[in-house]
Amino acid sequence: MGRILGIDYGEKRIGLAHTDEVKLIASPLDTIPSKEIFDYLKNYFVQENVESIVVGEPKTLDNKPALISKKIQLFTNKLTALFDKPIYLVDERFTSKMAINTMVFLKTKKSRRRDKSLVDKISATIILQSYLDIIEKK
Repeated sequence: MGRILGIDYGEKRIGLAHTDEVKLIASPLDTIPSKEIFDYLKNYFVQENVESIVVGEPKTLDNKPALISKKIQLFTNKLTALFDKPIYLVDERFTSKMAINTMVFLKTKKSRRRDKSLVDKISATIILQSYLDIIEKK
């Protein structure tokens, strides 16, 4: 069995999360500068058995594609071209807000809550966990 990798795409940074081997729980993995993501993934896929990738799909409140959607489509196209893995898109509305709320709930210091790389990792974890919840219901 392999892991599932979760991605919160951003133009500057990309938050990553992964599941355990039995795909029960999503955990934060890393935050990578966007320009380094493909090299990072090549190395990660050598070390870990990853069976699929989940990418956050941003939408507006009225369920239309967000401005960054075209860049995410280009990103997922390149993922498909480089890696032979299924890619699933998951609605990522409010994940950054949920990530910050999670940090507040966990009594994370305000200075840590301002750390965008931490927010990106937690957002990727929320995206991945929501995907796991969807497939569990099926």
